[in-house]
Amino acid sequence: VYEAWTYNGRVPGPTFRAVEGDLLRIHFRNATPHPHTMHFHTVHPANMDGVYEPVAPGGEFLYELDAEPFGVHPYHCHIMPLASHISRGLYGAIIIDPKGGRPQADQEMVMVMAGNDIDFDNENDFYNVNFIPFWYDRHPIKIKKDALVRIYLLNLLEFDQANSFHIHANFFNYYPTGTSLKPSEFTDTVAQMQAQRGIVEFRYRHPGRFMFHGHKTEFAELGWTGVFEVEE
Repeated sequence: VYEAWTYNGRVPGPTFRAVEGDLLRIHFRNATPHPHTMHFHTVHPANMDGVYEPVAPGGEFLYELDAEPFGVHPYHCHIMPLASHISRGLYGAIIIDPKGGRPQADQEMVMVMAGNDIDFDNENDFYNVNFIPFWYDRHPIKIKKDALVRIYLLNLLEFDQANSFHIHANFFNYYPTGTSLKPSEFTDTVAQMQAQRGIVEFRYRHPGRFMFHGHKTEFAELGWTGVFEVEE
């Protein structure tokens, strides 16, 4: 049994979604025995940064911030030791849509790449996407042939320098940070340092089972692997 630290009882935490310019109000209540915060990788006032405003056990804090800039951004606890708080599960994503929206996708999903340090020695024992190693290998993601798939991809991996995302038998458009409506490249593999993120878009022209995984052999063999099951 691994004792994760969570926002709202889940890892990753809830995905917040807004349109650029919206006012976000997030009521944070700390029901744990440790101080925690929420730090958003967005533009916001200093007193909403979640660094110098620790929320004590039993305490509450109201985060108010304008949704900007558009894109996909991480949030996480910013209490020291920071690596421990993040690696145990205190992270999530916020999606800010541009005012005019993006082209309609047939299927959207959030993927947060991370690791699992189960013996708390500051080294990862397993690797994952959305916290559970091998989950999408054992529970393939079903998509339709020729459907536009959009993935909001974030890297919150601790204790390793970088992570990556690779799909088999296909290429994707990649939008770093999601802050542009034009892709920066057409590729089958992208690397991200911690807290980097982007939007991945692709269509599969052929049905079948296609692997996706982190393109570092160790990461894939220790849990960061999955399957797209493409159906007619």
